[in-house]
Amino acid sequence: MNRFVGCRRLVVRDAMKDLSFPVLLMYPTRAPAGVVSMGPYTLEVSLDAPVHGGPSPLVVVSHGGGGTPLAYRTLAHHLAQSGYLVAMPEHPGDNRQDRSLSETVENLENRPRHIRLTLDALGSDAEIGPHLQRDSVAIVGHSMGGYTALAVAGAQPWAGLGKRLPAARDPRVKALVLMSPATSWFVPSDALQDVTVPILLLAAEHDRITPRWQAQLVLDLVPDRAQVTCEVVENAGHFSFLSPFPPPMQSPGFLPATDPPGFDREAFHRRLERDVLGFLDASLRELTPDRAGRHAPC
Repeated sequence: MNRFVGCRRLVVRDAMKDLSFPVLLMYPTRAPAGVVSMGPYTLEVSLDAPVHGGPSPLVVVSHGGGGTPLAYRTLAHHLAQSGYLVAMPEHPGDNRQDRSLSETVENLENRPRHIRLTLDALGSDAEIGPHLQRDSVAIVGHSMGGYTALAVAGAQPWAGLGKRLPAARDPRVKALVLMSPATSWFVPSDALQDVTVPILLLAAEHDRITPRWQAQLVLDLVPDRAQVTCEVVENAGHFSFLSPFPPPMQSPGFLPATDPPGFDREAFHRRLERDVLGFLDASLRELTPDRAGRHAPC
């Protein structure tokens, strides 16, 4: 990979809710990168540089509940360096600065719509749109982001007995990467009958927030189980899918930075980057991935 990574911020409008939300975009560029600080994190990117190459597939990353897009910065950077455009929206009302809608029905309805609005905004952008394969989209979702990814791909969520939420499959979505997905809203046996895209499903062995039965729902309810590559990450916890945190943030009191004893998050993320890239290349670019032996099967 000889590409640099460009980075820019966009603002997407949600007219239905009369609000706007930020989207961080990473993409291949020819402009040399430098070290840029974003809050407590540093990224090696070229700010507002021109997009190079394409048209290329788009990857949208949906963060976990009360989280931040920057928690997946290393995976996004790797995919952008490998030729993908990677969009990371911040879900309004369910992020680290504003949890006013977390654990509400409104949040369940909003999250999928904001992914679709992000796709619309990028596709219609005069500079970014020409570099996109608009009908070749993957969604990477962690925890509540996994719920979001499934809902955009056609899953039917339920907010309780008899309360069916609005749902619509977005035909632009051609692949999903689900990391410790939150799936308890898809319990009815037909809830995933319209999810027909390839899925890389990653479960953490020691996940107490979204236990393995939630990943098992995906295996049990999708119409074609052969479409799902399911792997259990040995000794991982729920937060092990977040990018490694800077040393000052790695304290026992900061739960997102903690892992089960003996788990090497930095080594795991090097494997995760290869696994996700191999899956996306196979699903969106028809290349053969090499993932054998990395994790135990589900």
